[in-house]
Amino acid sequence: MAVTAITPDYQGYARDQQSHYGDSMLLYIGWDEHLLFCSAKAFLVQPEMTVSQMIQQLLPAGFAQHPDFEQIEWSKVQWNLNGEAVELNPDDTLGAKGFDHKSLLRFKTPGLNGYKGTGV
Repeated sequence: MAVTAITPDYQGYARDQQSHYGDSMLLYIGWDEHLLFCSAKAFLVQPEMTVSQMIQQLLPAGFAQHPDFEQIEWSKVQWNLNGEAVELNPDDTLGAKGFDHKSLLRFKTPGLNGYKGTGV
């Protein structure tokens, strides 16, 4: 959709561009088949953060309110980074695995398909 500015010399810029975050980056994380969360959640992370730290610190903050969360077997989780399947090991750092500013990480938990299997 085209937008016409009120002034002819208007210069817009993205306020969420990498330069505004220093060494940090935005990471969006979504849990497939768990629509209690309508969209991926945004987290501020460091590239040096390990997958283990992400699982222990970020994911509970974003998703622990879902009744399936406590049942997750993290070794069986299927990960998808920016549309591509990716294997994540606990000691991997996000930067080393190719995470960058505004990456989208989705995870699927086999056998856990939302509240009472409804996808919610």
